[in-house]
Amino acid sequence: MKDDHKRVFPDAHQDIETTREIPDTPQTRAPAYRLAFNDNDFLCRDELRPVRLQLELLKPELLMSEYGIESTIVLFGGARIPEPAKRDTARTETLAGLSKYYDQAREFARLMTLKSLETGGRENVIVSGGGPGVMEAGNRGAADAGGVSIGLNIVLPHEQAPNEYVTPDLCFNFHYFGIRKMHFLMRANAITVFPGGFGTLDEMFESLTLIQTERMKPVPFLLFGKEFWERIINWDALADAGTISANDLDLFRYVETAEEAVEIIENWDYDAFTQS
Repeated sequence: MKDDHKRVFPDAHQDIETTREIPDTPQTRAPAYRLAFNDNDFLCRDELRPVRLQLELLKPELLMSEYGIESTIVLFGGARIPEPAKRDTARTETLAGLSKYYDQAREFARLMTLKSLETGGRENVIVSGGGPGVMEAGNRGAADAGGVSIGLNIVLPHEQAPNEYVTPDLCFNFHYFGIRKMHFLMRANAITVFPGGFGTLDEMFESLTLIQTERMKPVPFLLFGKEFWERIINWDALADAGTISANDLDLFRYVETAEEAVEIIENWDYDAFTQS
């Protein structure tokens, strides 16, 4: 932003303040008189959707750039998975058993954040969906290490507040799922996927599709919990049917522990992967 003494024109804030000092008349009270960028009713019109899409792409991009975020480690996973201490609150026995992945997500984020802090804390920053469950565990692990983390929340019919471990200056809220997904992946150096439901599956498959179709460069793509994933997705059946190629199964790897995931990310060889 330019210094005030270098500005040729008044900034937007000054004009907003100026309009508050004008006489109160039928003309100045009319919606038509409001400054367009300060008129919420106007901005929320259906015809302004392209502008809102642009704003939703631009705001987090500017704020993350200004904060100095260079790259991220993506952490996808279920909102309903409880931490082990609260596993009794899980709605099913299976969900309670998956609580171990809360601890793995937390430890993974802690280890990655410690390594990030060794180089200034702006590379490989943990980014989650900002909500509860596995997302909370990721942001919590980054906080355990004394680092920052990003939360990309989404407005839902039953609103969930951001978890308390997201760095406040990096806690964003979205209306558009598509723009939110772009922000997940635009800086991604690795993608980790923990057990989850429809949202997690949506994020996982879209990310895999982008890599498969070479719309996104390949990055370490790690699925925590082989038993879970092989139980709900018959990957081999897709390859056998020919709807995916056999080598598409090499786009991801299974891991069970945080330490295993960190080791794979640290030893990732982009050139070797792309030539295989």
